[in-house]
Amino acid sequence: MFSAFFRSLKQEFAGYNSKKLLADMMAGLTVCAVALPLALAFGVSSGASAASGLVTAIIAGVVIAVLGGASYQVSGPTGAMSAVLVGIVAEYGLQGVFFACFAAGVLLLLAGVFKLGRLISFIPMPVIMGFTSGIAIIIALGQVDNFFGTVSEGSSNLEKLASYARLGFHPNLQTVLIGALVVAVMLVWPKKWGAKIPGSLIGIIAATALAAVLDLDELAVVGDIPRTLLLSDRLHLGSLSLDMLSDLISPVVTIAALGMIESLLCGASAARMKSEPFHADQELIAQGVGNILLPFFGGVPATAAIARTSVAIKSGQQTRLTSVFHSVFLLASMFLLGGVMARLPLSALAGVLMVTAWRMNDWAGIRYIFAHRFKSAISQFLVTMLATVVFDLTVAIILGREGLCRDSY
Repeated sequence: MFSAFFRSLKQEFAGYNSKKLLADMMAGLTVCAVALPLALAFGVSSGASAASGLVTAIIAGVVIAVLGGASYQVSGPTGAMSAVLVGIVAEYGLQGVFFACFAAGVLLLLAGVFKLGRLISFIPMPVIMGFTSGIAIIIALGQVDNFFGTVSEGSSNLEKLASYARLGFHPNLQTVLIGALVVAVMLVWPKKWGAKIPGSLIGIIAATALAAVLDLDELAVVGDIPRTLLLSDRLHLGSLSLDMLSDLISPVVTIAALGMIESLLCGASAARMKSEPFHADQELIAQGVGNILLPFFGGVPATAAIARTSVAIKSGQQTRLTSVFHSVFLLASMFLLGGVMARLPLSALAGVLMVTAWRMNDWAGIRYIFAHRFKSAISQFLVTMLATVVFDLTVAIILGREGLCRDSY
């Protein structure tokens, strides 16, 4: 496996020159522009912090890319993972998430070593679509308070929704204005411009500027961004107990399963875009090593991200150095723009996540199975989606894969 990895690296960098280096740098800068608002938003939405999201993107962008199974994969925090993590944070705290990330990394590493990458092919497409849509719902529900400036109670999104009946739902107009501005900018921003400058970044800049000009003092903001890769909140093995370890078995499996699904689906999709081979087992090894290291820096679990990966390819990416450069630019942003990022309104990031959740859905696939009335595929999609919202990833996949007829479209 290692000899095959070094052979692929040699082939990837054959004929590498200054022209390709410049192309990697410019593609990395473009990916950084896409990744920056998402890293901040996913860090906050996971229940950790914006700084944790940045650290995750920076470390994963280097470690996982260098060891990865393809030249084009860009890894970091994702919406699907943040939706899973918020419940773990609520129940076990950040130390629980950090340990679950470490243990899930070990499972991913073992999965790569034992060549289990092909398992992804056994999950029907409607199940994956249902899981993705369920995650999108979780992300959107998790941002209701930040987007509207409301207050809820409960450890799960369903409990928080139910609490509005008791606490009342009282939107803050300033907060809604900022969030709606970001949503509007992202929806009207031309796609051809978005290839170079993402609408999410423009929306956040516009919202932050508007908040400063109008002196909207009621807005909740991101808060301090430490200028370090070694956060104060990071994995401390001594803080864990045996009871916590036994309780974390389910979250560990969920994080590992999600990491495998997202990374391998992203790799397979990007391989078709770039017409290059994708080595699934090597990618799992890279994801495993990255997630083992991340919690020691204060990062949250990472996976390959299809949005950042596709942007890299469309921006002229040549080698895996594009991901490394994207991390370098993110690191520079942390040190140079930390003060500005600290004043970003949480409602602006919530607006980014609301649009991201909508775009996560495979609308073409959903329309296809409903238009052609594939009853089995529709059932798998709906059951998996509902189970993802109500239960978790592993239960959803089991119900969608085994509990129904296995016909796919």
